[in-house]
Amino acid sequence: MTAETARLPLFPLGTVLFPEGRLPLRVFEARYMDMSARCLREQSAFGVCLIAAGKEVGEPAVPHPVGTEAVIEHWDMGEPGVLSIIARGRRRFRIEDHEVEADGLLTATVRWLDEPPPQAVPDAQADILPLLGAIAGEVGNPLPEPLRLDDAAWVGARYAELLPIPARARQALLELDDVVSRLEIIQQYLRQHGLLGGRG
Repeated sequence: MTAETARLPLFPLGTVLFPEGRLPLRVFEARYMDMSARCLREQSAFGVCLIAAGKEVGEPAVPHPVGTEAVIEHWDMGEPGVLSIIARGRRRFRIEDHEVEADGLLTATVRWLDEPPPQAVPDAQADILPLLGAIAGEVGNPLPEPLRLDDAAWVGARYAELLPIPARARQALLELDDVVSRLEIIQQYLRQHGLLGGRG
């Protein structure tokens, strides 16, 4: 476990962001407009966490302790008072402590989670790759570039984003440190739902 920590503003949401994932957001609350402007100005990051209790708008929500660092890749203000951004996920973190600023923005001390070195998708889970490859080939491909179908962590994260599962199940997949375990869970889900060519 690395001892490296950082201070991050948090954006609690009803969704889960994975490393290298892309997340479109419509920002209109003053605290998050200010946060986004500061991130753009300083080329800094913020943390995306699934909401454990509360709502996205209004009183500060209680975040799940594991989230993902995010940087703004693209922004646009097509309508007054609404900032449209696309954020890209980077590293996972665990919240050590957090506090509410005067404007209602949550800020936290986070500890970066160790990530395993890149590894190939094991042969035992190779049957999940054709479906993801087919999704990548569709018009309006929802997968972030570059495609890395040879990377177990990348494949697991993309499936975890795409599967129609509850947010808390997605959160559980984010929190898994073992990328092969994540693939095994996804493979089991795909088989149970008849999505692996008759293996269900």
